[in-house]
Amino acid sequence: MHLDVIDLRQFYYRTRLGRTAQKAIRDQMLTFWPEAKGQTVIGFGFAVPLLRPYLGEARRVIGLMPAEQGVMPWPAGLDNVSVLCREGLWPIETGHADKVVCLHGLETSEHPASVLEECSRVLGPGGRALFIVPNRGGLWARRDKTPFGFGRPYTLSQLEAQLKRHDFVPERHCAALFAPPSEQRFWIRAADMVEKLGSRLPGQRGGGVLIVEASKRVYAPLGPGLAERVRRPLRVLEGAPQPAGATGRGQV
Repeated sequence: MHLDVIDLRQFYYRTRLGRTAQKAIRDQMLTFWPEAKGQTVIGFGFAVPLLRPYLGEARRVIGLMPAEQGVMPWPAGLDNVSVLCREGLWPIETGHADKVVCLHGLETSEHPASVLEECSRVLGPGGRALFIVPNRGGLWARRDKTPFGFGRPYTLSQLEAQLKRHDFVPERHCAALFAPPSEQRFWIRAADMVEKLGSRLPGQRGGGVLIVEASKRVYAPLGPGLAERVRRPLRVLEGAPQPAGATGRGQV
């Protein structure tokens, strides 16, 4: 079940914990994708808090928000780029996107397969997608006071297996939100330090979210010549010299 857009906006823009979470995830995203000059960047779910760094250089930034969640205008003070859509029907041309960021769009969806199919469809050749989901082994998935406490949390192997079933190739991964989901002043102030320490831990121990970068698997096209050769396989002796007297052998 998707969260309401009002609750998501309240968390990310009106609470200290939400702003801290926004920064921690965005910083990790920027280590993967430091720029998007001249590219089309699509966000699905409630990914708009992460997309602001690309507004100045990208060719186009679009924030897709599912109808079950609701939509809000974004970014504040600029022309609106957020769009209400259906989970399995994105108003984006096939192969149009260079980058797709999915935050609060997969784990809360009742039809995750449709989300992944649309994500694959809109990505062009060489495009990349970033999937951000609650970590099943982290503290944030166990607290329903944040958006990460709703929906289906994942392990890394579960997420990567689901992506592979929909023609994605996982490339890189990391974790974020190592500080506990607490509004206490100490943890808010220590968040940056805890994130730096947590990023050095092996695997995804303690991270509240998993971040997986995946590319779209592209199959080699089959040309008409190859298909014809497969339909008419070459016989073993076809084209080889025939023995003397072989021509017409067996004919009456």
